[in-house]
Amino acid sequence: MNRVAPGSTLSLAMLLSCSLFAMGADPSAQVAALFRSIPASSPGAAVMVIKDGHTVFQQGYGVTDLRTLHKIDERTNFRLASLTKQFTAMAIMLLVHDGKLRYDESLTEVFPEFPAYGKTITIRHLLNHTSGLLDYEDLMAKEYGSIPDDQIPQISDAGVLARLEKVSTINFSAGAKWQYSNSGYCVLAMVIEKISGQSYSEFLLERIFAPLRMTNTLAYVKGKGDIPNRAYGYTLDGKAFRETDQSSTSATLGDGGVYTSLADLAKWDAALTHHTLLTEKEMQPALMAVRPASTPAEENGHSVSYGFGWFVDPYRGRERMWHYGETIGFRTSIQRFSKDHLTVIVLCNRADLSAIDLALQTADLYLK
Repeated sequence: MNRVAPGSTLSLAMLLSCSLFAMGADPSAQVAALFRSIPASSPGAAVMVIKDGHTVFQQGYGVTDLRTLHKIDERTNFRLASLTKQFTAMAIMLLVHDGKLRYDESLTEVFPEFPAYGKTITIRHLLNHTSGLLDYEDLMAKEYGSIPDDQIPQISDAGVLARLEKVSTINFSAGAKWQYSNSGYCVLAMVIEKISGQSYSEFLLERIFAPLRMTNTLAYVKGKGDIPNRAYGYTLDGKAFRETDQSSTSATLGDGGVYTSLADLAKWDAALTHHTLLTEKEMQPALMAVRPASTPAEENGHSVSYGFGWFVDPYRGRERMWHYGETIGFRTSIQRFSKDHLTVIVLCNRADLSAIDLALQTADLYLK
C-alpha cells in the first residue's frame, strides 16, 4: 500500500515523543507531541484513541478549510476514502443476514445482463478483492485520454458497472489472485441497490447509521445535500496548500464516498466491539484472510491479509483489523486491536500526512 512518509516536522515530533517516553510521560502527552507540529491555521488532522471502551485521547489539529478557518474537532466530517469499504461490506453482510443474498452468488445472478465472465465472479470475490475486475480508473483513462481531470465528468457507481458491462476481459480468473479493487466495491454498492430496492445512501442510513445514532454520517455526492461540519481536502503545492477536494472519481460511493467524524466513528467502533449489527459468528467471514489460489496476497511488495472490507494482518504479533484511505486531499486510517481493547483513528484533510504511520505510532504508545 502507499504509505506516505511523514514530513520532517513530524519526524522532529517523534524525537520529542521518544524523549517524553523515556521520561515516563503520560501517553496522551506523547500522542499530542506527534501532532503538535501541525500549524493551527493549516489543514490538519483529528485523532482519537479508544482504550477499554473509553475515549482516552481525542483532539483536532488545524482547520477544516482555508476559507473559514474553522477548527477541526471531534465533530468534523472527513471524507473517509477507502475506510468506506467496511461500511459497504457491512451492508452486504446485512443482506446476507436477511437471507436476500449469498456470498457465493454470482454477478450474473444479480445482474443477468452482465457479460459472461461475471458467471465466475461471486459476491465473496468482490468483498475480498479477488474478482479480477478491471480498474475503472484505467477504463476512464482510456476513455478520456489527456483531458484534465477537472474537465472529466464525475463517475458514479452505476457508471462503473456500466463500463464493466461493456468489456469482455478481466485481469485474472476470479479467486486466482488478490488485487485491491475499487471497481469491486463500486459494483457491491450497485448490488446493495439492486437487492434492497433502496439507494446505497438510503440503505446505509437505515441499517447502519441511524441504528447506531451516527447522525452526521452520510454517503455524499457533490451537489446532492450538504455535509455538516465538513472538512475540505488539501494538497501541499510548494509552500502553499491548494484545495484538492473533488476529482472525477469522487462521486463513487461504495469504494470511498462516506463522510464521518471521530464522534460517529466511536459509535461504529462500539458497535463492532459489542456485535450490535451482526452476531460474532456472522462477523467472522469479514475477519478471515482470503487465500488466493495461485499467488499469495501482496500489495506494493508487501504481503497482506484481507477479509471483507478489512485488512486483518497482525501488527508486531498482535491481532488487528484495520484499513487506510487515500483520495485527493484526504488520508485516513483506523487500527483496531480487539484483544488489546485498543482502537486508534486518524483522519487528515491534507495529503502530505501519513495517517497510517501516525495511527501506528499512536498505537505503539498504548500497546504494552
